[in-house]
Amino acid sequence: MMTMMNRLFLGFVLAIVGSVSAVGQPSKEKAELTRLLNDFLVGAGTNDAGVHDRFWAEDLIYTRSAGSRINKAELMKGVRSAPKGKTDAPVTNYKAEDVLIRLYGTTAVVAFRLVGTTTKMDGSQDVSQFLNTGTFVKRKGIWQAVAWQATAIPKNK
Repeated sequence: MMTMMNRLFLGFVLAIVGSVSAVGQPSKEKAELTRLLNDFLVGAGTNDAGVHDRFWAEDLIYTRSAGSRINKAELMKGVRSAPKGKTDAPVTNYKAEDVLIRLYGTTAVVAFRLVGTTTKMDGSQDVSQFLNTGTFVKRKGIWQAVAWQATAIPKNK
């Protein structure tokens, strides 16, 4: 039979193990979401349809900075119909800055400043910035964006 002292000790050990697991989990999830976002931005720069398909959930609601709302089917149609990059076409590289991630179980909110730098043929660069907020849901072990809001930052700011 387990004595009262043994039960208390066992309870204490289980509480510590549980709290260590809980502490490690959010950082693991944040790292996974950060990697997903960065991989997506690399793929978005090359208009990679596979990267888009993986990133966006089937039930996506996307509010564009231009003031329109689209779903995943419409977004993917645009990605697939975009002309394939020519070697002499300007290249845009995207990066996420000031990334904030809030976890709520199997839901996460990811907010960041998107910086797009387009290098033109003459070597000059055009930089555009957006404030983006995405809501992600983890289903079957996979994070995907179910809602997205993009807001253009005026160039004079």
